[in-house]
Amino acid sequence: MKNMTTNRYMKGIMWAMLASTLWGVSGTVMQFVSQNQAIPADWFLSVRTLSAGIILLAIGFVQQGTKIFKLFRSWASVGQLVAYATVGLMANMYTFYISIERGTAAAATILQYLSPLFIVLGTLLFKRELPLRTDLIAFAVSLLGVFLAITKGNIHELAIPMDALVWGILSGVTAALYVVLPRKIVAENSPVVILGWGTLIAGILFNLYHPIWIGAPKITPTLVTSIGAIVLIGTIFAFLSLLHSLQYAPSAVVSIVDAVQPVVTFVLSIIFLGLQVTWVEILGSLLVIVAIYILQQYRSDPASD
Repeated sequence: MKNMTTNRYMKGIMWAMLASTLWGVSGTVMQFVSQNQAIPADWFLSVRTLSAGIILLAIGFVQQGTKIFKLFRSWASVGQLVAYATVGLMANMYTFYISIERGTAAAATILQYLSPLFIVLGTLLFKRELPLRTDLIAFAVSLLGVFLAITKGNIHELAIPMDALVWGILSGVTAALYVVLPRKIVAENSPVVILGWGTLIAGILFNLYHPIWIGAPKITPTLVTSIGAIVLIGTIFAFLSLLHSLQYAPSAVVSIVDAVQPVVTFVLSIIFLGLQVTWVEILGSLLVIVAIYILQQYRSDPASD
């Protein structure tokens, strides 16, 4: 029985690693689009969210049929969905893209990876729940890691522009909201459907601000392939892989594998985008990964604290 459980967990971990790897690939492609192709954020986000929302809802309709409209029977559910789509999805996609555009995908991914710490801080501020000892350890280690990764160990020098750092931190905050806001409606509906509606709403709102037919860049095979990769690899395939992993392993186990994403982004950025990093930056990034690992492992088993 123990071997069967271990095998299921390993299968779940493998699927979660695939999802995290796909997100890492997507982040690298996003840097290529934002910097090498110089694609404006407003146009890119309008295209990405609208197309991803349509595809996800189509998948949800195949799986659920007309049940995809179930959550609209309650005003409370609609309110939570809109909050998730705007404050969570829209804000996170925008801040993450701008952070990559102004800096690097590797730095933006590390900063967004701090989201579990912001969830803990939010719990402390709004629910008045005291942090665990391991929360404080993880927070201190992550701050040291970010300091090393962003300054290369020199407080007078930033490895990325200040605005990229600010947008990256905001992407971590919005990533925390992205996780927290839909918890109740995800428990009552298919995650694919919730992500589909959230992304579609975000896509419609982005297009109201900047329609995809206005200010469109020159459409080239490279651009189409890049955006297609971000939508399919970074949104559709990655999320479906994560959902599949949860059939074999609990979320506490799966979440620890998130550490694969920044590692993949770092490696791909070095190979394909010519990113030059020092051993201090690598050490700092590893410390952030270790800190979130500590946080997630002990948060899933508070008794071990």
